[in-house]
Amino acid sequence: MSSRTTGATATRRGLLAGGAAAAGIAATSSPAAAGRKYKPRTYAKRPLLSRRDRHLVSRFSYGITPDLAAEVRKKGGARAWFSWQLAPGKVNDKAGDRTQGWWPELAQGPLTLWQNHAGGIRGGWLVMEDYQRWVMARRMQSRRQVLETMTQFWENHLNVPTNGEQWFLYRKAYGDVIRRHALGRFDELLHAAITHPAMLIYLDNATSSAAHPNENLGRELLELHTVGRGSFTESDVKDSARILTGWYVDMWKSWKASYRPDLHATGRVRVKGFTAANKSSDGRTVTANYLRYLAHHPDTAQRLATKLAVKFVGDDPSPALVRRLAKIYLHHDTAITPVLEALVDSREFRRSVGDKLRDPAEDVVATYRVLRADLGRPRGTDSAANAMLWQAATIGAMPFSWPRPDGTPLDNATWSSTSRLLASLRNHYGMAGGWWPTEDVGYRPAKAWVPKSGMRFDQLVDHLSRELLHQPSTSVLLKACCEATNLRPGEKITHDHPLVRWSMARLLTTLLDSPEFFAR
Repeated sequence: MSSRTTGATATRRGLLAGGAAAAGIAATSSPAAAGRKYKPRTYAKRPLLSRRDRHLVSRFSYGITPDLAAEVRKKGGARAWFSWQLAPGKVNDKAGDRTQGWWPELAQGPLTLWQNHAGGIRGGWLVMEDYQRWVMARRMQSRRQVLETMTQFWENHLNVPTNGEQWFLYRKAYGDVIRRHALGRFDELLHAAITHPAMLIYLDNATSSAAHPNENLGRELLELHTVGRGSFTESDVKDSARILTGWYVDMWKSWKASYRPDLHATGRVRVKGFTAANKSSDGRTVTANYLRYLAHHPDTAQRLATKLAVKFVGDDPSPALVRRLAKIYLHHDTAITPVLEALVDSREFRRSVGDKLRDPAEDVVATYRVLRADLGRPRGTDSAANAMLWQAATIGAMPFSWPRPDGTPLDNATWSSTSRLLASLRNHYGMAGGWWPTEDVGYRPAKAWVPKSGMRFDQLVDHLSRELLHQPSTSVLLKACCEATNLRPGEKITHDHPLVRWSMARLLTTLLDSPEFFAR
């Protein structure tokens, strides 16, 4: 058994044990349950995607809902759905677009935002909280699930955190640029991101000049965004910084972004295999050529292929898969979609079911989606669309809150701590009961989860497993649900049964606390 498989199995076992303990389920069966057999009973009113289809859709979405599953079937299966999703312009997304105006200040320009911040009208950190909420709302409601998933990936790879200083003025616009290029070509995405004022301000390039070149962006461009650590020298960093001089933001005044030829450092430059005479004071061409060179470099292909495999396959992807993806990336001139298609068609991907865990924000979004909570336009601080940010924070991380330029970790271990598990369980319980948040959100009534009054409890568990986890019940899940509710498998559940009147949240939470829900 590979180390990746062993680690994933251990993580899932730990989640199962931790979830049972946190839900108050005894480690050993009660005397009444001793010797009882827990054989699932099918209630197959809801058609399910195949195991293979469920895996692909789950890995590239924020939770499978009945509507999403129906959409996949309508498109002819997960692979056809995935191809359709790779052309997001073909996907009508009124549901995602309706959130555009929920936080009006996100539409304001940098000067207005700065004046409001400096004048004490509304701090920039509050505007950034609104941006984080808007991103979570889009992930929750958008039909362009693959686009949102890949926007998250690239916004993390080219990280400009939302918590910080003056780059908040351009952070929403930066996210829009990433989304526009997320399924395009990496060389174009890289140029758009590195020369964007948000990145320039964040990594101290906004006032970098020939007289005083700042090396921060030039270094991180090499170390994090492209070829990777150990693939360049300090001399490379210096010339990388010189190439990027001239990209300017009028700090503290108009906040306008422009190119300043008078600030560009001219003279021959060499970074790895890239050379340029760099004679012109207008360095935009040399910048474009340099970034194109880095995007097409084999080390960059290797680095991006590795990160994509870690995010979507497993924490320790096979070298063969990484080499194959890197080769396809270079062959297709840095186009992103051929790499993704090769990834999902790979044997390694098909075998990676359950090997990746949701991070805190993904957990919150998925919980809203599978509980079919109806998120409304926020009208106050306690509105669910605002409160969901604090839900992610209590679990461990808000979107784009990682302060360093290397981005939020993609591995499972980071999100497998006991504290994260307990925080997730508390959030699941609060939402399953409809107890928090309660403003501007609608939850399904308890009896709506029982499709037929008088049905057996084991059938109800199977029905809920199909609704929340998009897979049939198992003996382990049935046993956990029986012990969590102190009910027998054959007990009849009517719409006025005590379970429905008082304890449905406990039952729903048991499913949400299962390893199958934590897995992407």
